[in-house]
Amino acid sequence: MQPKLSVITIVYNNVKDIERTMRSVLNQTYPNIEYIIIDGASTDGTKDIIYNYKSRLAQFISEPDKGIYDAMNKGLRLATGDYVLFMNSGDELYAPETVKEVFESAASADIYYGETEMFNEQWQSLGQRRHCAPEHFNWKSFKYGMSISHQAIYVKRSIAGAFNLKYKYSSDIDWIIRATKNASSIVNTHMYVAKYLVGGISKKKHLASLKERFRIFTRYYGLVPNLINHIVIAANLAVYFVRHRKTND
Repeated sequence: MQPKLSVITIVYNNVKDIERTMRSVLNQTYPNIEYIIIDGASTDGTKDIIYNYKSRLAQFISEPDKGIYDAMNKGLRLATGDYVLFMNSGDELYAPETVKEVFESAASADIYYGETEMFNEQWQSLGQRRHCAPEHFNWKSFKYGMSISHQAIYVKRSIAGAFNLKYKYSSDIDWIIRATKNASSIVNTHMYVAKYLVGGISKKKHLASLKERFRIFTRYYGLVPNLINHIVIAANLAVYFVRHRKTND
């Protein structure tokens, strides 16, 4: 039997992008998808677009929330699928066959993950994320940076806890680490699974986000190892920008 996937989209005042995201989910060839949309009481016409597709949605809520992770928790509480995937407004499933191919890559994994392609606000491709998805992924894989985005990871609902609301910008990192610690079978699909719109809340509040990530990594990896890991991260970042600059020269 094909596993049921709960796709959860969080949106607030994003009339420009919401339909593109929704169509990427609703046009999937995979038949067993439950689509849940959590809107934070938008006032810009976003709700009108969502209502056009309401008959194809499993759940649609529009009400004020306490932030993105509070909204994501609402989606988790409504989800009934075997797996959950967060595809927030502005992002897309990579292709119409993506979900089908993810579940065909292996049977009954606890977690499936893949690669992400980045796009700017004009929806022009910026290529692969700087942090490529690792060949093998476990809860320690984030020690040198966030190598998998939440748009590119399918988590079995039974091991997916709630998002920790004490983190405002990087709770998805904490959520993925906790889920991964509970997983016994993690599958690399070796394919692009998501398109990611750059410039989300973690970018707009970049310094606060980095501080929060440091706290999360310290919690799981220890202070001294985390400090050493951040030296490696800084060195890798410097090498990346030097190479990137040479490529553009």
